[in-house]
Amino acid sequence: MAETNTAPFPKGIAIGIIGPEQLREKMEHCLKGFPSFDPVTRLFSREDEAPELAKELMDHVEVILFSGPVPYRMAVQKLNFKIPVHYVRLSGTGLYRALFRIGRRFGLEEMSVDTLSKQSVERAFQELGEPYKELVHYPGSDLAASGALIDFHTEQVRSGKAKAVLTSVGAVSAGLSEKGIPNEWVLPTDQDIIVALERSLLSTESRRSKESQIVVGFIHVDEFDRLAKKKASEHEVQRLKLDIHRMLLGYVESLDGHLTHLGGNEYLFITTRGIFERETGGYKSIPLARVVEKYYGLSLSIGIGFGRSANEAGTHARLALRNSKESGGDICFIVREDKSVIGPLEMTHPHEYDLSLIDANLLKRAEEAGLTSGYLSKLVAHVTRFGKTDYTAQELATVLDVTVRSTHRFLLAWLDSGLIEIIGEEKGKSKGRPKQIYRLSFLSELVR
Repeated sequence: MAETNTAPFPKGIAIGIIGPEQLREKMEHCLKGFPSFDPVTRLFSREDEAPELAKELMDHVEVILFSGPVPYRMAVQKLNFKIPVHYVRLSGTGLYRALFRIGRRFGLEEMSVDTLSKQSVERAFQELGEPYKELVHYPGSDLAASGALIDFHTEQVRSGKAKAVLTSVGAVSAGLSEKGIPNEWVLPTDQDIIVALERSLLSTESRRSKESQIVVGFIHVDEFDRLAKKKASEHEVQRLKLDIHRMLLGYVESLDGHLTHLGGNEYLFITTRGIFERETGGYKSIPLARVVEKYYGLSLSIGIGFGRSANEAGTHARLALRNSKESGGDICFIVREDKSVIGPLEMTHPHEYDLSLIDANLLKRAEEAGLTSGYLSKLVAHVTRFGKTDYTAQELATVLDVTVRSTHRFLLAWLDSGLIEIIGEEKGKSKGRPKQIYRLSFLSELVR
């Protein structure tokens, strides 16, 4: 049976995700790169459940993305959609992977195939440099019930006409596996899903309306005074300021924006959301910081604000900059209209994790437990940088830059609120009491 998600429908750009349980983790991983989306997931065990799930979602989301062509076609055939509907298209990569796995075990001469066109399979053989021999293709409709497909493949294998099955239907693969029949499920790759998500995002009304929304950004040059003291004369200091200003001006020009020097080490820029999203690859990276670090040995603290008005965007940008500074600099945060936070974006060093979304509800829970946005920013920055969620009180005191006594007081509040848990003890070299190890459970998503 399909899984029913009872969570409230989101307030952002709501996207309905309809697919099998086996693709949930892959879809969620790819969605982390699209912070504009608030996904509502519905899972099925059989593709023919997709129309009913789509009917449930279509009045509550702006766009629906199906995991593949079969559930998409079934839904389109039965429903009249008034919102954009897309599906994840299989590229050659997923098919090549499945063919490789089958070929290694059973060879590529005798296969039973469904839902994949004869042309696409032939093309894959050609590009792999493999001789193509006529395969057994299911003769009926792509929308055939999974039971009919299972029966067809079972007959081909047991009659000796095929040694293995190639299918793009998850329920068919599961049914064949239960019968002990060799098969490969042609799964979409991460790139297939990302392309489908990009197509879905561009088709939404909210995305189109937000293209021209004002974005305000604050840029703070970290520790500029330290570098200025190393200069031999005031002329060199002024030249450095001009070079940095010129570099920032070039970056903002790429955003088709406007830059203003606010005095000291701080700058303000204004651009539009559509351009900013494209230039940052969907809020993934800001290459400007790497350039400044490379040429001048400086880091930047950047705060970006989205808002329903320029005033609101500016307020959120200032809040985001404060979070960046409190996290030690060399980081960018984005604060959205509902005050949810995208980030931190580590900008100087390689970062293997995608953006993490700090939901407004989580911020509220954290603040109620005494975890201010500043402390939360520091924790998130450290977790994403080092890929760990387990800390002793002493380690957390260092991260938060507070005393161990204050940290223990925080830990008690966080334990009571369910934000963290005790997972064990660490025995030190001395004879003192072992140190308890705390897991920041509420940030576990950042290291998956």
